[in-house]
Amino acid sequence: MRLEDAMLYCLVNEGRGLTVPQLTYLINREKLHIKKNGTPISEDEVWACYFRNRHTFIWEGGIIHLLI
Repeated sequence: MRLEDAMLYCLVNEGRGLTVPQLTYLINREKLHIKKNGTPISEDEVWACYFRNRHTFIWEGGIIHLLI
């Protein structure tokens, strides 16, 4: 699953916005996105994904929410 899809999945399943550490933890715990080298994703990668997909996600008060 792509990282942006994993973020979307977590936000929909939780039914609320999440912080970057919370998103990172959930994605790694559920193994929703696995890098090619098999290592877990970092918070920096979640941040980068958020910035690439600001048409889908919004940052508000330290929490990432779905824009849709």
